[in-house]
Amino acid sequence: MAAGTKFRPDWFLIGLICIPVLATLLPARGVGATIVEHATTVAVCLLFFLHGAKLSPSEAARSFAHWRFQLLVLGATFVLFPLLGVGFSSFGTAFLSPELVTGVVFVCILPSTVQSSIAFTSMARGNVALAVSSASLSNVVGVLLTPVLAALLLGGAVHITGGSVLGIVLQLLVPFVAGQLLHSHISPWLKRHSSVVKVVDSGSVLLVVYGAFSAGVVEGLWTVVGPGELGLVVAVSAILLAVVMLVLGLVAKLTSMPRGDWIVLLFCGSKKSQVSGVPMATLLFPAAALGTTILPLMIFHLFQLLVCSVLARFWGRGSAADVGS
Repeated sequence: MAAGTKFRPDWFLIGLICIPVLATLLPARGVGATIVEHATTVAVCLLFFLHGAKLSPSEAARSFAHWRFQLLVLGATFVLFPLLGVGFSSFGTAFLSPELVTGVVFVCILPSTVQSSIAFTSMARGNVALAVSSASLSNVVGVLLTPVLAALLLGGAVHITGGSVLGIVLQLLVPFVAGQLLHSHISPWLKRHSSVVKVVDSGSVLLVVYGAFSAGVVEGLWTVVGPGELGLVVAVSAILLAVVMLVLGLVAKLTSMPRGDWIVLLFCGSKKSQVSGVPMATLLFPAAALGTTILPLMIFHLFQLLVCSVLARFWGRGSAADVGS
């Protein structure tokens, strides 16, 4: 660490660790749970509206022209990960509960992250414009494809109805499209107040996680999931992330991909969105199983942030050293 550099704690990560504790001690019940549910819906809609407004349609269109690369990211997100999930589900019930196995498979069918993929690509001195388009395209496709994959791979574990699909479209896709349409009017203000998106991003996730864990605690989450199973979910998360990153690294090497692009491939192709995943889970899974089902997503999300943060800083320092030499 450079002289004079102060350690800055990541309050979002701290919040993600503390929120389940808060929900365990003070779960939302009755009227409180209803208020949290409505507040969550508003927060998620606002979040996707701001993400849509922030993304330049013209910049995204230019990067989308790099279609072969986009197919690689989408392939990792919606083909490689789901195949690994299906493979795990074939034997996972031998040591994890059916709800946790369902949660692991659900992680595998989610889209990539937006905010952190772009941030880590920037830290590692990768192709930021390509990261913006790849992560955004993954999320738009995921709104439509994740429910389809859930129906195919999870069967009776999910309750996919016209209402749940409509809820996903109205909460995630419609606000994003509205933001895109109003980009030219809102983007200048967002650039001057960039912290607004960050606060809404972090706040909405923490609120959704609190509501989901509250429902799980009320239904007896911690009487179902023990320390041993938590440790196994962490191990499964580590294996999933390692396998996908190794495969993507090999693809990048075999195709002689430029440094800036392979950084995007590894970050966008190996990560899963909690921002999209938790709202989808609340609409796809029964409330009684929700807390247990999203637990693997919580663990995988924390794990991927920690690993990718270390890699981004390492690659960023290496790039800076190359430039300075």
